[in-house]
Amino acid sequence: MSTPGGTISLAGDLSISRMGYGAMQLAGPGVSGPPADRDAAVAVLREAVDLGITHIDTADFYGPFVTNEIIKEALYPYPSDVHIVTKVGARRGSDGSWIHTLEPAELKAQVHENLGRLGLEALDVVNLRLAVEEGPADPADLDDQVGALAELRDEGLIRNIGISGATDEQVTAAKAIAPIVTVQNHYNVANRNDDPLVDRAAREGIAYVPFFPLGGFSPIQSTTLDSVASALGASAQQVALAWLLQRSPAIAVIPGTSSSAHLRENVAAADLQLDADTVATLDAIGLER
Repeated sequence: MSTPGGTISLAGDLSISRMGYGAMQLAGPGVSGPPADRDAAVAVLREAVDLGITHIDTADFYGPFVTNEIIKEALYPYPSDVHIVTKVGARRGSDGSWIHTLEPAELKAQVHENLGRLGLEALDVVNLRLAVEEGPADPADLDDQVGALAELRDEGLIRNIGISGATDEQVTAAKAIAPIVTVQNHYNVANRNDDPLVDRAAREGIAYVPFFPLGGFSPIQSTTLDSVASALGASAQQVALAWLLQRSPAIAVIPGTSSSAHLRENVAAADLQLDADTVATLDAIGLER
């Protein structure tokens, strides 16, 4: 079976499909509570694996707990080539709010909770989710935070460490503590602030995983994207994903959906080739306001 988009090597013999699957949307509205149709959620996950996706992105605070429970129900025992990437650094309030929890003991507790709900003895990758909404944290704080994950790696509970919502400076600080295999940040054809970090990731063998592939577009930017998509006979989502995959070999995408039809549409984006003129038109979106 072919792997959509090809693969990226993270460390040793661990590689993930560049076209991944983000499990956040398996939870209910607002990433809270159960899905309207749990059987459909299970079916989507199984189809993702059947389509060759080996990169499943999740977090215990999605739901909370719901997505990890569905992942285990759908895929356990996991195929040997399927790799679960999770995140720690947040919990959910009773009102659905997102609460930053970056204390070392709390991060360790969350790793153990992810392991238990997913039914795993070790996690392939754990991303440290920084408090991006509050602005960049002091890189010095990463000593304890990444250090806590590094201790769990030494114990064999984590195989690799990543970082999410990180600045270039924080990536440097984290790498001084432990090897970093993934960076998850907000990046798309309209939001190009991380261009230097994308290029750095390619140079340093780090997988760059953008979230919100259609997030933060202005109306004029959306109009340009829609026009390109129409000319190609594709959806705007497919074009945005194809642009990301062609932007850098370091990029792996994790579009999420609770629909099998939408899943197949996303996977098809890995085969959508954009010529130089189309890429130039899309690149200009980042300059439109």
